[in-house]
Amino acid sequence: MSTQISVEFRLKLLRVARQSLKNFLEYGGNTQFPTTIPVLLEKRAVFVTLRNRGNGDLRGCIGQSKPRYPLIEAVAKTAISSAVDDTRFPSLTLDELQDLLIEINVLSPLVPSKPEDVKIGKHGLMINKGSNGALFLPEVAISNGWNLHKFLDELCRKADLTEGSWHDRDAELYVFESESWGENEFLS
Repeated sequence: MSTQISVEFRLKLLRVARQSLKNFLEYGGNTQFPTTIPVLLEKRAVFVTLRNRGNGDLRGCIGQSKPRYPLIEAVAKTAISSAVDDTRFPSLTLDELQDLLIEINVLSPLVPSKPEDVKIGKHGLMINKGSNGALFLPEVAISNGWNLHKFLDELCRKADLTEGSWHDRDAELYVFESESWGENEFLS
């Protein structure tokens, strides 16, 4: 995994996510966040999760499993995508923004893995089989109290595969680690 992201830059990225969402919901279009800071210019895979401030319920979560954009741009774009492209939820409105907490996950590169090498709480998982695929961030297994078998089966279910498909020879399993933080950590 690349260098750890400092508290200063974690805060900056949370502000970028929130400002990018606010600008998009108010005016449409993407906001540019020019920077010369090397860690923010490094291409990274990112997920942005939106949660209800009151009860912690999921309100949107989208990301990329491969690094396509500089970190600062990936966070700005992905925040918007989480707000309007997650098909499980209606598009976010500007009025809802104040009631949301933003969480950011920055992923390490994906590494092929055997099921028995997956460590609950340390690894996120991605499965690909045929045209189906799905990904779970590392904290998903912990927050749901899943063991490894359940983690793998739920990943298959998310990918529209039958339970146990992770055993299949043509199923590709990948692990990754994630550096994650959210606005709730910085609220007093």
